[in-house]
Amino acid sequence: MIGVAPENRSLTRFAWLTIAAAVATIGLKAGAYLLTGSVGLLSDALESVVNLVAGIATLVALWVAAREPDEEHAYGHTKAEYFSSGLEGLLILVAAGSIIWAAITRLIDPVPIERVGAGLIVSLLATVVNGGVAWLLFRAGDRYRSIALRSNARHLMTDVWTSVGVVVAVGLVAVTGWNRLDPVIALIVAANISWSGAVLVNRSVHGLLDTALDVEDSERLEVVLARYRERYGVRMHALRTRQAGTRRFMSVHVLVPGEWTVRRGHDLLDQLEHDLRQELPDLTVMTHLEPLEDPASWDDMHLDRGQRQESW
Repeated sequence: MIGVAPENRSLTRFAWLTIAAAVATIGLKAGAYLLTGSVGLLSDALESVVNLVAGIATLVALWVAAREPDEEHAYGHTKAEYFSSGLEGLLILVAAGSIIWAAITRLIDPVPIERVGAGLIVSLLATVVNGGVAWLLFRAGDRYRSIALRSNARHLMTDVWTSVGVVVAVGLVAVTGWNRLDPVIALIVAANISWSGAVLVNRSVHGLLDTALDVEDSERLEVVLARYRERYGVRMHALRTRQAGTRRFMSVHVLVPGEWTVRRGHDLLDQLEHDLRQELPDLTVMTHLEPLEDPASWDDMHLDRGQRQESW
């Protein structure tokens, strides 16, 4: 039976929160649209439909990512979060296309909006719900280093600012009577969320391509390595890092004096791996011991070691 880490399993509760918030805001924003007939408020409601689908995708991704490693997936399933994030980005782009279509139609044939006051109150209530959930997701995403939760939080905050802009625009339409302002604002909303969707897709693609750890994490690892160089007179090279969802991976070659015993080198690497994991929790470390004086130890610094060996 496939196991699931208790801490990771708890992340699914945030996905359920997102789904509940999406259902609530869809109802509120759809009600605001039906009250006013504003295409700007319609665009806001369509984005909440995307929130619902994204919440469901996040729930599935977090459940899969929480599975413990098995024989076929020795490095775990954490990359599933990138699929959720990428899907959310694509859905945002689809929603943006729907908004553009509705806005252009209304721009050609403007329609006056009605019952603005009631519609804006309902829309603002939905905005407060999204803002509160986004805040919780940001905290959880940072705590658990979950790209799926962070993506959901960023999307919800985009939704919040979109809603604020739409509310202001609809209010201006009511005051000025310029009905074409409504679809113009909807087009601006579509451009804004299109950018958000493109950013999510780009981040997910880079995650699936095993991008190296960010600068801050890499610098923290370098501090540990520098301490060992100074204290024990060893050298390191062929440092590789990558991120896969909530897990981080690192490999490094450690060059020690040839006169050292295997036991001494092994003990040093054990301590080094321990210190690196203390610095970055959930870090999987792979070290390779080599003699410092052997010229061959310096011949495997290329990124693709297999390709280098074939050229010999």
